[in-house]
Amino acid sequence: MKVAYLGPKGTFSEEAAHRYFTEDSVEWHMSDSVLDVMEAVCEGTVDKGIVPIENSIEGTITMTVDGLLTYDLFIEGEVVLPVALHLLTNEGAVLRDLQEVWSIPPALAQCRNYTRKLGVKYRQFDSTASAAEAVKHSGKTDVAAVASEWAAKAFGLEVLERNIQDNSVNHTRFVIVSKNLNAQEANGKTMLLVTPKEEQVGVLSTILNVFSALSINLTWIESRPTKKKLGTYQFFLEAEAGVTGRSLNKAITILQTLEHDVRILGSFTTTRLN
Repeated sequence: MKVAYLGPKGTFSEEAAHRYFTEDSVEWHMSDSVLDVMEAVCEGTVDKGIVPIENSIEGTITMTVDGLLTYDLFIEGEVVLPVALHLLTNEGAVLRDLQEVWSIPPALAQCRNYTRKLGVKYRQFDSTASAAEAVKHSGKTDVAAVASEWAAKAFGLEVLERNIQDNSVNHTRFVIVSKNLNAQEANGKTMLLVTPKEEQVGVLSTILNVFSALSINLTWIESRPTKKKLGTYQFFLEAEAGVTGRSLNKAITILQTLEHDVRILGSFTTTRLN
């Protein structure tokens, strides 16, 4: 099985991929962007891809959401990875001697209280992994990277300080994408795309009321432009119900009766990594 994920080496995406796909027979394909991962799946270069779709602090990753439609892919699995940010250094580094901390802007922002107390300068990189790699290559002991323990192991760095993020409840949700719809009765979630027939007052409320009336919990809602006309939107709805369930099928039937377009984007279960 061929699996694509977002690189470079040492990223949270790599960690999620390797911890989810544990088979020895996996052939890994590292991609330069989320869209490259999805394009590889669409073109058949790989069998599956794993991409981030949401972070509990930063919110929805719209590039992934739009890519599902651009490349006509389905979600067949979900992985929730806890994001723990650590201070990584070369051997021999001492906390009081640090002058700079390197990482991506979101990671630096999530550790701002900690780094302000250190009184250090910031240097921005395009990924936590590239920051960790740069620290390793520099050989310096007065700089540190904000990255994962996975990156520390990948580049041979020491974890000088653990869990330095300001918010300890930080998780990233990844989805497994493929070209096939995996519609199994046991799957606990279903992703739908609902495109209203036309824009009208209260259209989203009407759609949501259908699920509420049938006691279907929605765990995620995201609106994206239809790209046809300014001010027109389509809605991604994640329902806590199997795709073959009676209630969900009834909800889909009602929405279609109201002449809304409903597309099933995936049926899946959740895997939580510790």
